[in-house]
Amino acid sequence: MRKIILCPNPYRDKGLEATRQARELLRNTGVETVVCLPFKNDGRFSSYGLELKPLQQEIRNSQLIIAFGGDGTILHLAKTAAMRGLPMLGVNLGSLGFISELEQNELPLIRQLADWKFETESRMMLDVSVLRDGRQIYTNLALNEAGVSKGAVSRVIHLRVYSDQDRLIDVKGDGMLVSTATGSTAYSLAAGGPILEPTAQNLVLCPICAHTICFNSYVLTPSHTVTIETLDKTKKPIFLSVDVSKPFPLRPGDRVQVRRSRHDLKLVRLSGKSFCQIFERKMLAGGIDDDEK
Repeated sequence: MRKIILCPNPYRDKGLEATRQARELLRNTGVETVVCLPFKNDGRFSSYGLELKPLQQEIRNSQLIIAFGGDGTILHLAKTAAMRGLPMLGVNLGSLGFISELEQNELPLIRQLADWKFETESRMMLDVSVLRDGRQIYTNLALNEAGVSKGAVSRVIHLRVYSDQDRLIDVKGDGMLVSTATGSTAYSLAAGGPILEPTAQNLVLCPICAHTICFNSYVLTPSHTVTIETLDKTKKPIFLSVDVSKPFPLRPGDRVQVRRSRHDLKLVRLSGKSFCQIFERKMLAGGIDDDEK
């Protein structure tokens, strides 16, 4: 029997009501389920009456993850799901939910999972690393983007960007983003970058508040390795941010390398909605603020 992990963000799924509904729907179709939080359980949510099991333990013998929350919940789980090769279905309980496949009122569609007849959409991911004095000191995996930025201090930072070994652009401003097509509708869009269809296999380079009248974004094929070098000589902090991970402090001379990962995230499709339909509904009308994206 196949097993599905129900993974709610309890700050979004109040009282785990959507999780309970999904568990009942799947139970009635004969599917085994287990409930795991997307983060370490410190006991604060034990009063909800559901047995909460460790995610890293249950993922070893499960075949699919359903994430209940906003896009931030999916981003939090993307690395784990991709490295295990598990498909993931997103149920939006946030505000925007651009990556999520279903809204809460569409939950009955998960009955389709019982026959295991569903399509998946492959989303490119990024391997992100930091080199210091020629030694790799940090690695991560991104679904949306990797960004090098100035942090909270109001100032201009100086970055040099390479495509493979070729110098591409010098950036003076708030920072630089390297995004996937999935991330092109997130921070990159807010910074003025182009919108790509989410299944596209490209790297999107977008400066953040560049201090210049010549503003350029770049779209590269996934065969390239992008390197961002910090040129600032001051001790004021510069940070690398990868999706929803904790920012990593950089030093002068550090080199951030971003390349296409061998891992892809497989997102389950059940609703039949196209990218254009989703974009028109959630973005063109002004969208809704989403503090998770």
